Amino acid sequence: MAQSADKHETESRLETLNEALGSGAFLQIRRMLNGLPPVDAAHLIESTPQKIRGVLWQLVDIENEGDILQHLNDEVQSQFLSQMDAEEVAAITEGLEADDIADILQQLPDRVIREVLDSMDHQDRVRIEHVLSFDEDTAGGLMNTDTITVRPNITLDVAMRYLRRHEELPEMTDSLLVVNRNDQFIGVLSLRKLLVSDPSVTVREIMDTEVEPIPANMSTREVAQLFERRDWVSAPVVDENHYLLGRITIDDVVDVIREESDHSLMSMAGLDEDEDTFASVFTTAPRRAIWLGINLLTAFIASAVINLFEGTIEKVVALAVLMPIVASMGGVAGTQTLTVVIRGMALGHISRNNSRWLINREVLVGLMNGVLWAVIVAAAASYWFDDYIIGGVIAAAMVINLITASLAGAVLPLILKALKIDPALAGGVVLTTVTDVVGFMSFLGLATYFYR
Repeated sequence: MAQSADKHETESRLETLNEALGSGAFLQIRRMLNGLPPVDAAHLIESTPQKIRGVLWQLVDIENEGDILQHLNDEVQSQFLSQMDAEEVAAITEGLEADDIADILQQLPDRVIREVLDSMDHQDRVRIEHVLSFDEDTAGGLMNTDTITVRPNITLDVAMRYLRRHEELPEMTDSLLVVNRNDQFIGVLSLRKLLVSDPSVTVREIMDTEVEPIPANMSTREVAQLFERRDWVSAPVVDENHYLLGRITIDDVVDVIREESDHSLMSMAGLDEDEDTFASVFTTAPRRAIWLGINLLTAFIASAVINLFEGTIEKVVALAVLMPIVASMGGVAGTQTLTVVIRGMALGHISRNNSRWLINREVLVGLMNGVLWAVIVAAAASYWFDDYIIGGVIAAAMVINLITASLAGAVLPLILKALKIDPALAGGVVLTTVTDVVGFMSFLGLATYFYR
């Protein structure tokens, strides 16, 4: 219901925006953009074609540019950043959290990043360089260095007085991080406990030392899984020597989950997760052409297999009619298995210990479904063409192809992952080729044997 309301609200804003643009009411548009929460303003800008988008960006007040920019996807960010010099980038990112600034800077060339960092004050530059030193897909690249730490030997009263010295606490602060004199992480102090406990008690007496910090080199996918399993709002990040580096908050983890979801969906079509919905024709066409070319190559492979049995097809025209059924059923069965396995890998459910069981199950499922639908298709084909041989041929071919499709759908993601190739990106293409080739080869090969 909430999602439907948000969609309706966005459509209403876009309609109002288009009417204002049509009438030239730029003052009204400026008030609308700058009056919206940054995330909503960013969504509105992303929902417009490029030419209009450029006009809208010019109407955003300078003090709001950084807040809006951090919520735009990478491709749209790059478009706007390419029009700014280093000083402008430094100015609009002032006041943003270190991890958000790092995300923005990573859209720039190395030379420009250096210029932006040089234009910052020393404290901010050190914080940003610290985050940039980690890969963006690791906990270190995701973390925020803005933390509040306390020592274990102070009383809760002292801790409370220390907190009151701050003008405000960092966002998503649900606990204080407890460190020793060497800034090594030793535990967390929940704000809930801090507020209700005896002020004379020391931090050491009520802090939680069971919380496992996140290693800085852990992948963002693993971080997201930890947050999901343990219902964290925030978590500390440490280096290999247990020194506290920063913390990760749930808002950043939600972004990771969304990006992973976008990646899985878009990769199935060979597209980038940051694909701009309103990218220009000349930007979109080359990207899709590459994937279409790869698909064409696999189609030629399947066609070459069919060409091997040209003589058989000329003798039994019914084979040409029934061929797509075998390939299509194999493709669907394989895609079902592939999707389940890729999802299991993304959730961290699949390991060496259980992969063999999963492969065996998928092969048995392929066998059962193959036999079931083989009987049905054989009966239909035999009745349709009044030929029991062709019914038996397509039944055998379907069983073979569904077993092969299930096996390939289960094994391919594991092999591709071992080769450090994204299964979501390459799995579908390889699987389609396998099911088409095996389907045509088994169907036409068996037909050639029985109709010779």
